[in-house]
Amino acid sequence: MQHVCTAVGVSERRACEVLGQARATQRYEPDVIEAKVRLRARTIELALAYGRYGYRRVTGLLQAEGWAVGPKRIERIWRQEGLKVPKRQRPRKRLWLADGSCLRLRPTHKDHVWAYDFVKCRTHDGRPLRLLTIVDEYTRECLAIDVGRRLNSEDVLARLAWLFVYRGVPEHIRSDNGSEFTANAVRAWLARLGVKTLYIAPGSPWENGYNESFNGKLRDELLNGEIFMSLTEARVLIERWRRHYNGVRPHSSLGYMPPAPVAMLVASPGSAPPRRETRAGHHALLGRDGPGAQ
Repeated sequence: MQHVCTAVGVSERRACEVLGQARATQRYEPDVIEAKVRLRARTIELALAYGRYGYRRVTGLLQAEGWAVGPKRIERIWRQEGLKVPKRQRPRKRLWLADGSCLRLRPTHKDHVWAYDFVKCRTHDGRPLRLLTIVDEYTRECLAIDVGRRLNSEDVLARLAWLFVYRGVPEHIRSDNGSEFTANAVRAWLARLGVKTLYIAPGSPWENGYNESFNGKLRDELLNGEIFMSLTEARVLIERWRRHYNGVRPHSSLGYMPPAPVAMLVASPGSAPPRRETRAGHHALLGRDGPGAQ
């Protein structure tokens, strides 16, 4: 239009009238709102900070920060910026009995069913690390992650004793058939406290699905992307991730809300003292002569 006005020597009004173009269209300038620019920048920032999060989980983080946005809008930004959406995991079938009921006990309230399991990784020098993870199946909260070179049934008892004091005693606790969980001392102690044990079938990790899902997120979002130079560094970084998981990270099955929002956290039971201190402090709960007392 500017070229026509210059070449023919007519006004913009006359040129628009002849060419049949509305002057409002001619003079329209895109309205780039500062908030849109900040939203796009924040979306990219979160995508870079949490590389394994998709746009739905990033939407949850933005909503927690106070942004009034929906997943469709963030998806458009996601694709315009060429951000990579993590691949979906293949869904697994559930276990069902002949009468249509589910074989696995389903949690119905907080502290109804806890689950625990071990995860393995290594430090930079190749030495092994062992992680004991404990989750509440109903709230999806990670109650504790203990990190050590070696963890045995005494460590399991020490951690459970700490949680029972500061969190409360669950009705059931689910695990595989590892020797640390099936030890006579562990089973007898749980029985004295009225905690029912749920052992999954050998070679069937999907029966402990809540804990296995959590362990997968732990490995995908932290362990696969970190090189731990020492045991102390591993403990610090893993505890920091656990707190982020509980208080900030949106959980898809909770409507993209974190399991334990920061505003609701009064004390963190996962940050217990080392095993030797915990074991000495809980002899009264474990039994007068220690975990092995009958």
